[in-house]
Amino acid sequence: MIELSPGDLARIRAHGESTYPEECCGILVGSVERTAGENGAALARVVRLVGAENEREQENRHNRYLIPPEVILRTEREARADGLDVVGYYHSHPDHPSRPSDFDRDHAWPGYSYLIVSVREGRARDERSWRLSNDRSRFDEEPIRVPEPPPT
Repeated sequence: MIELSPGDLARIRAHGESTYPEECCGILVGSVERTAGENGAALARVVRLVGAENEREQENRHNRYLIPPEVILRTEREARADGLDVVGYYHSHPDHPSRPSDFDRDHAWPGYSYLIVSVREGRARDERSWRLSNDRSRFDEEPIRVPEPPPT
């Protein structure tokens, strides 16, 4: 399961809309906890988003993304300095469902959450999160939890 604030989810959706018809991309920073129930399943709590420029070749940005390696390394270092980890990545699928493609599977790593927002005709429609199986054969969908902010 992945947990993020309503504000962070709104920022991911807005990022996807702002880059349409190209894919947006970014990094999810937070902490991973093992839950007592659910057979020791992981709960990834996102506390920071790091938006990235899609550095894929211009002609492929509508259906591919590439986060610059130096952005990933810098984000990992900054997260560790703050006692956090990279818990996953997000990107958009312009005019396609929020389901991972074969390309996504071939370029993903087990142990991370992959949040995908579907952006159709410039509007974010829905989002789903996925985790790659350890044998890399498939993605399994994971629940997205967006807690209500405390009353003011």
